[in-house]
Amino acid sequence: MKPTLLVLAAGMGSRYGGVKQIDAVGKNGECLLDFSTFDARRSGFGKVVFIIRKDIEKDFRERLFDRVARNFDAEYVFQTPTALLTEEEQKTAAKTDRKKPWGTIHAVLCAKEKINEPFAVINADDYYGKNGFETLGKYLSSISNDCTEHAMVGYVLGKTMSRNGSVSRGVAYTENGYLNKIVENTKIYYTGENFSGDGIESELDGKIYKLTGKETVSMNLFGFSPKAFERFEKYWEDFKRTSLSLPKAEALLPVAASDIIKNGEGKIRVFTSDESWFGMTYPEDKQVVKDAIAKKIKSGYYPEMLWEK
Repeated sequence: MKPTLLVLAAGMGSRYGGVKQIDAVGKNGECLLDFSTFDARRSGFGKVVFIIRKDIEKDFRERLFDRVARNFDAEYVFQTPTALLTEEEQKTAAKTDRKKPWGTIHAVLCAKEKINEPFAVINADDYYGKNGFETLGKYLSSISNDCTEHAMVGYVLGKTMSRNGSVSRGVAYTENGYLNKIVENTKIYYTGENFSGDGIESELDGKIYKLTGKETVSMNLFGFSPKAFERFEKYWEDFKRTSLSLPKAEALLPVAASDIIKNGEGKIRVFTSDESWFGMTYPEDKQVVKDAIAKKIKSGYYPEMLWEK
């Protein structure tokens, strides 16, 4: 059974200042997501499901989806602020005047009906490299739908930093090759001008911590069997009971994934990738990404023409 790729593409892009998911960075107008879906297809994934906002549908189809769909089994679903909420819950949420959806677990659950096989999850604005997709594709193809041993591909923190501002990363703690916990660090940044591991700090719970740059971090590249939906739905129900009145609350995938472990419902095997991350967090990142993609094409990592027209 070929696994599915689930793409989280409904983010607002507040720091970037635009719809970064479909901004062109390739030689033929490809966006970062073109390269992720291309890597997934050549790594054994059978289809891709995108989660998007309704308001970007037209641009999304014109600038990415229609091109990908001619070459890969592809579909998309919408994530809206009212999705998966009862009428009463919508009234509670409306009091906060919240305009955006409820985070990455909310997004994953919006796509649940489209997934009937093991699946990987990625962010739309991150570059993962083919190694991560090959690793997850092979693993997910080997497990059953009721398997309780899920997976994550971790990256080296120092290879996932931006020189243009802070980044949010989940620092992964492992034991014997399995995930123990993920601690979300929402503000990690370089402190010096040499952009090295000697000057990386994280602001967490009001305190500043020094990091080495060698930590394993989650980039939201997870692999799950459909069994994981059971925990995700429990997490979502708990979240709604406690957080719908909080305007900035987020139902986060790494937290829900960690809950699988905490509740004794399964394990998460941790693979590692030595690929260097790049992504579209800030406007200044765009040229960095374009240059990195051009370099990979020149080296033969990607073909000059990614998709057939």
